[in-house]
Amino acid sequence: MTQPFRIVAATGIHRGDREYQQDQVLLLAHERVHGCVLGVVADGMGGRSGGRKASDQVMLTARQLFERYTPGSDDPQGLLTHLAREAHMVIRLTAISAEQEPHSTLAAFLVNPRGDCHWVHSGDSRIYHFRQGQLVHRTKDHSYVQALIDRGSLNEEQALTHPQSNILLGCLGTEADPPASLHRITPLQPGDVLLACSDGVWHYFSPEELGTVLQRLSPREASEFLIDKARARARGNGDNLSLAVVRIEPMAQQDRAPALLASA
Repeated sequence: MTQPFRIVAATGIHRGDREYQQDQVLLLAHERVHGCVLGVVADGMGGRSGGRKASDQVMLTARQLFERYTPGSDDPQGLLTHLAREAHMVIRLTAISAEQEPHSTLAAFLVNPRGDCHWVHSGDSRIYHFRQGQLVHRTKDHSYVQALIDRGSLNEEQALTHPQSNILLGCLGTEADPPASLHRITPLQPGDVLLACSDGVWHYFSPEELGTVLQRLSPREASEFLIDKARARARGNGDNLSLAVVRIEPMAQQDRAPALLASA
């Protein structure tokens, strides 16, 4: 992206209809470099303490690695791969004191000052990339129903109501090495929106609905709307909800300076 831009962002989180919160969400602006942003969503699993410990470890690992990251010289995909692997190992270590075996999904995106974006995901928390309200790309879940979709046994709509839709084939904290699927966007453009969210959010919306909401509302308004609408559609049976939204906007001539993170 050659033209100056600004980043407008927001997060949202809600316990939904569960007794306790196992989701965690993080949105960080780089302390030393303007225009560098990390967004992370983690959906913990494994009992009241186990799932929360797992998602907390993802957030702690993300903070530590991002503090040491230097845009322009460090490898962004290397950072994200390291995040998945290190969080996985730490979660494995917490299993000794957890009520149940702790696991967590991971959906993390990194925006660099030059406008390139990289993401990693593991499990069924998703990242969406919209351009002018239209879906460009999204993550593919590491789940049983996604495997059925890939084989042609189910379509996307059927997968939402499948009795085994909550079964994951890979995530952080399992005995096997977790999947860590990477994607790169070069470059982001004004009007692009990134959405990272747990299944408590995306389960209740089509990509078309998400694109329309994110196009018409500010990140803050969209976050609030999506959480409220997901809770209404869940009808008292909703999961934890978490999301992070980042919008790329052109910078007005009089405001042109290094890109920054703003909340809206």
